[in-house]
Amino acid sequence: MKHCKIGRQFGRVRRQRLALSRTMLGSLIMHERIETTQAKAKELKMQIDPVITKAKRGGSDKLVVVRKLEGIIPLIAIKKLMTSEFIERLDKRTSGYTRVIKLPRRKSDSAEMAIIEFVDQKETITEKTTDKKSEKTVAKKEEKKVATKDSK
Repeated sequence: MKHCKIGRQFGRVRRQRLALSRTMLGSLIMHERIETTQAKAKELKMQIDPVITKAKRGGSDKLVVVRKLEGIIPLIAIKKLMTSEFIERLDKRTSGYTRVIKLPRRKSDSAEMAIIEFVDQKETITEKTTDKKSEKTVAKKEEKKVATKDSK
């Protein structure tokens, strides 16, 4: 029975799950927005709140906070998390620091995709609209315009 079992397993053993969550937490803090599967994004959303709350409550004694967070996220992410600019942005909130935005399914395996990002971000993504083919055609047209102007 599945009584009092919290968290997703992702088809991995315990150490692999811990490594996955650690790197994803670090990536989210470093890049402030990552694209992943919907299940991983939901799990990450549950894990990031306590990390940010610990960093905010640290106050003047940053060394204690760094030592508490060392086992949870990579050291380079801790450095960015402890910057005053990052903490000040999230200082107004008590929880709910991230949002999950659903994306269309991935073509290769039809997995449900999502973007997880911090709520107080300057720009937000409502829909993924990047199309590589259209970017290439626009670039080629611009090159042709420049070439015709140069020849005149």
